[in-house]
This record gives sequence, structure tokens and C-alpha cells, in this order.
Amino acid sequence: MFFRKQNLPSSWTKKEKHNKSTHKYTLFFFLFLFVWFLVLLFWFPPNRNVKIDVNKAKVSCNIANFSVYVYDMPTEFNVGLVEDCRHLNIYTDMCPHVANNGLGQPISPLGSPAETTWPSWFATHQFIAEMIFHARVENHPCRTRDPRRASLFYVPFYGGLHASSKFRELNLTARDALAVRLADFVQSQPWWKKNDGRDHFIALGRTAWDFMRSDDAPDFGANCLLNLPTLTNMSVMTVERNPWKGANQHGIPYASYFHPSTWQEMSTWQNNIKRASRPNLFSFIGGPRNGLEKAAIRDRLISQCAGSNRCELLQCGPGHYKCHEPGQVLGVMSRSVFCLQAPGDSFTRRSTFDSVLAGCIPVFFSPHTAYTQYKWFFPEDKREYSVFIDEKSEESTRIEDVLARIPRERVERMREKVVELIPRVTYAHPNATDLWFDDAVDVALASLAKHVRENL
Repeated sequence: MFFRKQNLPSSWTKKEKHNKSTHKYTLFFFLFLFVWFLVLLFWFPPNRNVKIDVNKAKVSCNIANFSVYVYDMPTEFNVGLVEDCRHLNIYTDMCPHVANNGLGQPISPLGSPAETTWPSWFATHQFIAEMIFHARVENHPCRTRDPRRASLFYVPFYGGLHASSKFRELNLTARDALAVRLADFVQSQPWWKKNDGRDHFIALGRTAWDFMRSDDAPDFGANCLLNLPTLTNMSVMTVERNPWKGANQHGIPYASYFHPSTWQEMSTWQNNIKRASRPNLFSFIGGPRNGLEKAAIRDRLISQCAGSNRCELLQCGPGHYKCHEPGQVLGVMSRSVFCLQAPGDSFTRRSTFDSVLAGCIPVFFSPHTAYTQYKWFFPEDKREYSVFIDEKSEESTRIEDVLARIPRERVERMREKVVELIPRVTYAHPNATDLWFDDAVDVALASLAKHVRENL
């Protein structure tokens, strides 16, 4: 049976065509949304990437309510020292390390071709933070050139570089001379008198022990800088504070190898390191120490790591040069879930911050390696980002068992936290202008400003 086509009113025909067209475009629209959803789901799965919210600006200087004035120092206290870079350290030529405002020589990041250099990566010396700090504050948005408006007064002294050049100086007067002149200079400034120096600070790239010579302790070359009355009035930022006599001392991170200029560089690195494959349960980078009670744990760590097929050991010492190659160090750490951080010549070590940069959960054996040092930078709850094994405990003899028993869910939470901490323990490039995150200098200045306000 055939159906005869009916002649519909023209108004009905137009309405029918309009409805069909509307349905067709609606169908295409929802099909497009569905396909786009699949692309987002498979290419960018949920919780896979670390994101920096660029719409949420970093804490501004107005909100943080501080400004910092940088003293124009006589050159003998900073840039003049660098001119004689070959003699700044009794062990090594510092000329390659003081280049680029203390960042050092450009290098290739983890996994890049050897012949390729990247603008954010440098072979940065572990005791050079004071130079980088100075360069960052010089260009910092919270800097003021009017001392009447300043809430903080920065005294840029390259004390660590000077100290390392005088470790073999037997004449104590000569060893202390520059430190004494610094104290005299600062105390003579009109802005010192405003608060007796309690709003003044310095940043040092070496440990506090290098500036606190004591008559009742062996003389290894330290000067008297931090024992001077003038300096005890000031705040001192140092890579390692004295946990018992350092009430005015505040720990700041050792400088690692990554110095991003933009938030994109930081976000890219965080995402890359978060996805890194980690076949090793744990690793240790270091060598033995002789005659140091606090370093006795090192022999146990080296022995246990060498005897385990779940640990990667990078031995340091004479003839072992890989420990000084950033790619080798970060390579070991990025392949490891946990990184053992044993005290060495002193309580702290740059390796702690290399570990965070590599997304490797640090394992500490002394509370003075991090917990009493870097309260401005790490969470108060140490379990959020680290593992603590007392070096004198029975657990220190079976580290692999202790780490293997930690639930996977907790390990994943700790690693997330470690990756999240990377920006605040990183020294951004001194020329950086588009960060949108707080780096180590930002955190230090804001924390110090708060400390000064509460204690004036």
C-alpha cells in the first residue's frame, strides 16, 4: 500500500524545518561536549597534574605588611670579595660558582641531552645561598629605597664566602677583622638606633658553627661574627642554626640546582617529577665520616643500603665524583621513594633540599637535620612530609623493614606534600618577574617580618 504525500500548510512546513535544524545542532553540540570530555579524561586525568592557580596572586607586600630596605654596603663586604673568587674557598676555585649571581654554571636537567642547557638549571654550590638571596632581594617587589618606610633592613654580607677563605688563618685578629668592621659599620647607621638593630638581618650561606668560635671547643677555622653583641641584636638567616644558642637565628634552605623564572617552569617540573617511576624503595647518597659521633649512623646506612636490592647507593668520597654531578644526584633521588638524610660534618645537609626537589620523601635520623631548623618552610607535623628514625634506636638497624611497612596510602600523601613544598624551598632566578608562587626568599622575608613585628 502506498501512502500519498499530503500537502501541509506552509507555516507547518517552515516550523518542521526549523525544529529539525534545531535538533540537528543540539545533537552536534552535545556530541562535541562528549568528545571533549573524553579528551580531557584520557589526556588529563583527574589529580594527575600539579597546578599553580595564577588567578590567585602570591601574598602581596601590602597584605603581608612589610617592606625591606637594602643597605648600600662598602664593597669589601660583598661584591668586592667576589672579585678575588679564586681565593674564596681553601678547597676549591669558586669562580665558576659565583657566576650568574651565585647560581653557577648552566647545566642540563634530569633526562635532557648532555649538550643541552636550560635557563632554570645551574650547578649551584651548596654554600652560596647568601649571594642568591642578595640578588633576589635587590629585585624584590617588597624592596623600598626609602629607609623611613622600611620594616626590615637587610645587610648584604657574603660572610660565608669570606669565612671559607680564612679557615686556615692562624691569626685570630686577622680572621675576625672583617666581621668586626661589619658590626661597626651596621651599628653606626642612623636606622640601627630606631630599634637597636632588632629589625636588621643578614643571610649567611654557611652554617652558624662557622661564625661562632668558642674557646672551649676545637678551632676548625670559624670566626667570631655571631658572637659579637651587634649581631646578637640582629636576625640571622643561615642554612644551619645553632639549636641551643641560636635564639636570633633562623634556618633557610640550602640552594639546590633549580632556579625557575616563571610559574610555568615550576609547574612543569612538579608535574614531571610527580610522574617519575620509582623502582627503588630507598637510596643513600654520601660517604662515611670519621671521629664524629653524630655521623656514626652513616656506616649503618651505607652497609644496609649496599646489602639491599631495594636501595640505590651513590658512594661519596675521594675518587667518587658522581656525588658532585647534579644529574647523577637527582637521578638517584628521582628513582627512589625514600631518601636517607644522615647528618654529616654538621646536622644539616643540602641533600635534604635536593631530595624535595626530586620528589623523594626524606628520612631523618636527627631532629636537628630539619625539624629544629626550617620551621618557616616545612609543615609543623613532620609526618606530613618525612619519616623519622632515631639514630640511636633499634629501628635504625633495620631501615628497609621500617620503610616497607609504611602504608601505600600514607606514602602517596607524603609524596604529594613533598612535591607541593618544592616552590617554597627553591630559590627562584634573581631576574624572575612572573612567578605567581612564593619561593624561599619570599617565605623568609614574610616570616621574618612577622617575627620582627611580634618581638619589637
